[in-house]
Parts: sequence; structure tokens; C-alpha cells
Amino acid sequence: MKVRYYAAASSAAGLGEEQFQLAEKATVADLIQAILAVERPKPPEGTPPLHQILSRSSFLLNEVVVRNQSATVKAGDTVDVLPPFAGG
Repeated sequence: MKVRYYAAASSAAGLGEEQFQLAEKATVADLIQAILAVERPKPPEGTPPLHQILSRSSFLLNEVVVRNQSATVKAGDTVDVLPPFAGG
């Protein structure tokens, strides 16, 4: 599946998107654990670590808001990581 990072999540992850292959019937929570298992460079100064950003982020699964991290993800899905932001 494709994971796309936005704003501070992109800075903390060190890239805008990446691919993951998870077991069948994996969940969004499993995907988050896989994201956190990747060794990454230290984020730029002033950017919180990725684990902090993920704990406060919203997630879209194929452009639909995920309210429950037990939602199942599968190959071919796209998950967007949207950190909180101000403004409007």
C-alpha cells in the first residue's frame, strides 16, 4: 500500500510517500507500527519526531477518514497521514 505524508509528517518521515507490504487483514494500527519500525534520519530542527506526529494525526484510507485504527488495509490502498494544522 502507498502511504503519503503531508506537512510535518513529511518532514519527520524524511519523504513524501513510501510503500509498505503488510500481511493480509492488516489494520491501520499495524501500518502505523510498520511506519514506526522504519529507521529514519533525525527530523529537521523544530519538527517533532514521527511517533509524536502520528499519535496526533488523522488518517485517510482511500480518501475516506479513518475513525478506527482497526480498519483493514490491503495491497493497492492509499493511506494519507494528515498532521494537525492551524488556519483555514
